[in-house]
Amino acid sequence: MSDASEQQTTPDGATSAATDGTDPLTRMRAQMGALNERMGIELLEVEPGRVVGRMPVEGNTQPYGLLHGGASVVLAETLGSVGSALHAHPDRLAVGVDINATHHRSARSGWVTGTATALHLGRTAASWEVVLTDEDGRRLCTSRITCALVPATR
Repeated sequence: MSDASEQQTTPDGATSAATDGTDPLTRMRAQMGALNERMGIELLEVEPGRVVGRMPVEGNTQPYGLLHGGASVVLAETLGSVGSALHAHPDRLAVGVDINATHHRSARSGWVTGTATALHLGRTAASWEVVLTDEDGRRLCTSRITCALVPATR
């Protein structure tokens, strides 16, 4: 059994914290879903209280060639949901109940990186702040997501 603070590195260089002998980054990557795959979302770090991922701007733009605000929200919801699911596992499931986003600036190319930081990790709810930045570290979007943590079996 691994110590919760032990870092594991995946073949592509991303890191994750092991909590039960399994690699949560590998587990979450295997369950990303069709939308995340279509948008090119990649998980880079998954650990208790922090999730980092990225998404290409290309293919996720609106008609003016700018990053689509909805794409930013998808990335933010994905990161907050992954963190909530990690916190809730194995007895509970995370389901999104609220999300908001403030778009500060846009991007026309490159990659957008999102960092989700836990604000509250409780028994029945988890809330996260998600900050999206461009390749120069400029803040593009600030989002907050709350997930309800429901029993895994009903």
